[in-house]
Amino acid sequence: MQRWRGLDEVPADWGPSVVTIGFFDGVHHGHRRVVRRAVEQARERGVRAVALTFDPHPSEVVRPGTHPALLTTPAYRSDLMASLGVDAVLVLPFTPALSKESPAEFVQSVLVDRLHVVGVVVGENFRFGHRAAGNVAVLAELGAEHGFTVEGIALAAPEEGEESRFSSTDVRRMVLAGDVETAALRLDRPHRVEGPVVHGAKRGRELGFPTANVETPQYTAIPADGVYAGWLVVDGERLPAAISVGTNPQFDGEHRTVEAYALDRTDLDIYDQHVAVEFVARVRGQERFAGIDELVERMNQDVAKVRVLLNAG
Repeated sequence: MQRWRGLDEVPADWGPSVVTIGFFDGVHHGHRRVVRRAVEQARERGVRAVALTFDPHPSEVVRPGTHPALLTTPAYRSDLMASLGVDAVLVLPFTPALSKESPAEFVQSVLVDRLHVVGVVVGENFRFGHRAAGNVAVLAELGAEHGFTVEGIALAAPEEGEESRFSSTDVRRMVLAGDVETAALRLDRPHRVEGPVVHGAKRGRELGFPTANVETPQYTAIPADGVYAGWLVVDGERLPAAISVGTNPQFDGEHRTVEAYALDRTDLDIYDQHVAVEFVARVRGQERFAGIDELVERMNQDVAKVRVLLNAG
């Protein structure tokens, strides 16, 4: 699969394509319906499928200071869409200039001139262009003018019911509330955060639970403070882990951290490595204990619960 950042990276000889467009944060169940249909349509036509997404989130450019918490990084979003069969992912920098383009200008400069579009597949609530003036109907009119088809896809199949008609906003709300189990049902996978492992206070190691302190990118959707069962992903290997999110109130911490203890692993040396942390279930909220002995006792209890939740022996 090809990955491009910006129109300049699209090969000059790129042929006709079916394009799906959206921010696709989380690549949740509804997004996958749209992307899979684009791939299916591309195969039917004998052309390639392109997923077009944006970075940063358009709201930050249109209304600075309103950037939502993000469920996926651009790279992970691309990986997820690649797994659905697209031939290329174009991450288009969302700039003030792009935000001011009319629907017609966007279609001409991006879809027609660079991606040689023959078909577009989008969610039924898709909006685009300056002040979100374009919708599926407008896109279809432009498609008729330029010779490409447009298909709007419902984000939930009729047989799945209205309760399955969800959005990235819904999933973010679940994650930020700590309801990672329901979020996983919407995503069809555990919610993931990622980043390099950085040096911390090393208190976990002193207590017998060495943790990987993961420095997440700005705007990452980090679950509510507490202890979680999940996975620490290192070089593609998923290690069962007890995950702590919060400020470490036991030690008067001030900054929120994401720390993962890989069960029974005291030999990991992964400083500066890029890792991922996947959240499966919430074990408890953040607490402050009477002393270190009580904290260690609770940590042992947490690890025991994590083993059961992950069936990790």
